[in-house]
Amino acid sequence: MTQPPKVAVLGSINMDLVCTTERRPEPGETVLGTGFAMVPGGKGANQAIAARRSDAEVEFLGAVGRDPFAAQLRQVLTDAGVGGARLRSLPGSSGVATIVVERSGENTIIVTPGANARFTELDADDLRVVADADILLCQLEIPVETVAAAARRARAHGTLVLLNPSPVRELPAELWRDIDVAVVNSGEAERLGAALAAVPHVITTRGGAGADYRGPDGVAQFPAPRVRVVDTTGAGDAFTGALAAAWHRGPERALPWACAAGALAATELGASASIPDAAAIARLLGDAAHGSDR
Repeated sequence: MTQPPKVAVLGSINMDLVCTTERRPEPGETVLGTGFAMVPGGKGANQAIAARRSDAEVEFLGAVGRDPFAAQLRQVLTDAGVGGARLRSLPGSSGVATIVVERSGENTIIVTPGANARFTELDADDLRVVADADILLCQLEIPVETVAAAARRARAHGTLVLLNPSPVRELPAELWRDIDVAVVNSGEAERLGAALAAVPHVITTRGGAGADYRGPDGVAQFPAPRVRVVDTTGAGDAFTGALAAAWHRGPERALPWACAAGALAATELGASASIPDAAAIARLLGDAAHGSDR
């Protein structure tokens, strides 16, 4: 039996405040909600949990505040089996995301970064975790300078760097040169344009249509299994975390796995709570191979 890949996830962790409603309000309009939940999230934490549930060994590097949410955010990593020794505590609030989900499953999200924005330095222990990992997985809900420092360390020690450049922002050329794999949605791909040309492997997610892949050996399309969509929040994070966990198998096996993970995440409400485990992903792939729709 081969050892599970070691994934270091550098990124954000938030408390998601999720409101459900028949439809999202227009500017200046008030609508009644149909439900409310507090769900730990953040792109970094979601992707870390997704990688762990796909059987990777995961260490999380991030920050929480000194507020009532901090203990709950730490606990969700512990409960998921994600290593949280490098989750530091910083003055002020933790990150918060306010999410409105309409009946169709589409959502609107406002992220208030809190401690994530103050995560500006990596210490020697953080850098050791990066150097010891097989894959460094990053997003852009923390300062770009922190991501760049981790990517430099990863490059110097042979750790593959997988970046989900979301939310999209301008990145220094030297950071792009340190990226091995980029995961973007179609809108992000359009906005980033030529910047992605320097990345050896680019995956463009297309929601229910699956994902497109461009790599050194050419291009390919990978369909997503058909599911009943409840909430798309966190589906992209489930895809990306599962992809990181499966990348060692090669793109031709990792992409179907990631597409199935993203599809399953859209079948339940919330982000981290809806992330599927390896057994559920394997079942869905088996059903899809035999022509069954869920």
